[in-house]
Amino acid sequence: MCEDSSMVSPSIGVVEVLNSTDDGKKYISSEELQKHNKPNDLWISIKGKVYNVTEWAKIHPGGDIPLLNLAGQDVTDAFIAFHPGSAWQHLDKLFTGYHLKDYQISDVSKDYRKLASEFAKAGMFEKKGHGVIYSLCFVSLLLSACVYGVLYSRSFWVHMVAGAVLGLAWMQIAYLGHDAGHYQMMATRGWNKFAGIFIGNCITGISIAWWKWTHNAHHIACNSLDYDPDLQHLPMLAVSPKLFNSLTSVFYGRELTFDSLARFFVSYQHYSYYPIMCVARVNLYLQTLLLLCSKRRIPDRGLNILGTLVFWTWFPLLVSQLPNWPERVAFVLVSFSVTGIQHVQFTLNHFAANVYVGPPKGNDWFEKQTSGTIDISCSSYMDWFFGGLQFQLEHHLFPRLPRCHLRSISPIVKELCKKHNLPYTSLSFFDANITTLKTLRTAALQARDLSNPAPQNLLWEAFNTHG
Repeated sequence: MCEDSSMVSPSIGVVEVLNSTDDGKKYISSEELQKHNKPNDLWISIKGKVYNVTEWAKIHPGGDIPLLNLAGQDVTDAFIAFHPGSAWQHLDKLFTGYHLKDYQISDVSKDYRKLASEFAKAGMFEKKGHGVIYSLCFVSLLLSACVYGVLYSRSFWVHMVAGAVLGLAWMQIAYLGHDAGHYQMMATRGWNKFAGIFIGNCITGISIAWWKWTHNAHHIACNSLDYDPDLQHLPMLAVSPKLFNSLTSVFYGRELTFDSLARFFVSYQHYSYYPIMCVARVNLYLQTLLLLCSKRRIPDRGLNILGTLVFWTWFPLLVSQLPNWPERVAFVLVSFSVTGIQHVQFTLNHFAANVYVGPPKGNDWFEKQTSGTIDISCSSYMDWFFGGLQFQLEHHLFPRLPRCHLRSISPIVKELCKKHNLPYTSLSFFDANITTLKTLRTAALQARDLSNPAPQNLLWEAFNTHG
């Protein structure tokens, strides 16, 4: 860990001499900063001060991915978005002694930082409301109803309703897990960690460690086809024909191969989208297993494994209480299908938004969030159903802000977008579904074009006019 300017590389020593000024400060250019963008040489700038985070990345609570994705850049806006005011005091030990010579702030960033400061002064990041208590009571009621229906009824239809109730409980628990992962749910980081593992791993079977790993990367690189794991669903789905070039996933470190199998699935993705969402939960269990069994450094690996084992103890035990295998399979499918609604919700926020290829840039944080997100408009009485995430842009701009404030800041964010001529996309749930299906259909037809002669393309187009 570099804590003073004497520990910098020889090349920087030259820059130090060339760029020392009468004010006693030492400067480097953005071009020089960009050279320090590797895991073993990782520098960033925050408010024009340059920090060496090479060693810190290995123990960073948010993981190394956010730092690696923004390496060699000024990351002030992203830092403000993800860190409380208390985090600033920890930067001094990482300071290289250098300042960014050509540090500039855009008008959008000035307004964004001012808004974040106003929210902080108003105590909005600490005021969590009573929503967590209400949600926990609601989830407890749902889980109790599910267990009662399975254990004390012999009716097939009661069992299916119990499966649906379990799916609804998992949806609400996922929102709570999301809040805990962003440190919004509880008052301290330790309690948020406990809540994340308990309600994530123990009750849903989905590792909070896996969620943080992928979700932080998604926030930082929102809708980057090669950096955002939430858009990397080949061979089943492709939101853009740019994925047909077999891009390399920087997140997974492998090629997203677009072969004949992927072309087949993608060609029909506007038909298979909803069925895939119904069983998408299986993929989350698989991803949890792969991560926990990998050699990757995982915070609290033991607790994550233990919590996951708790789930795979109580859930099979509950299902085994059903009278026969057909009912057991149906129960699981019903519960998964209900949670599929949530998978649809999440994809609506991004699948039809603008995408790009390449790493995220620290100097257009606000712009990238507005471009890559879609809000879902609904009445306030439906906020519980969406977990506050229908205000997707507001959440992406202020991920630490408790969900109870998102509706109130929405008009402010909308005005800021209008002021800077940036998109603020808000669609009804129905319109968002239609827009997403159109996006998938457009990519599907282009996938067919890659393998069909021109005359056949015309037949495909005619046959699928109303597909």
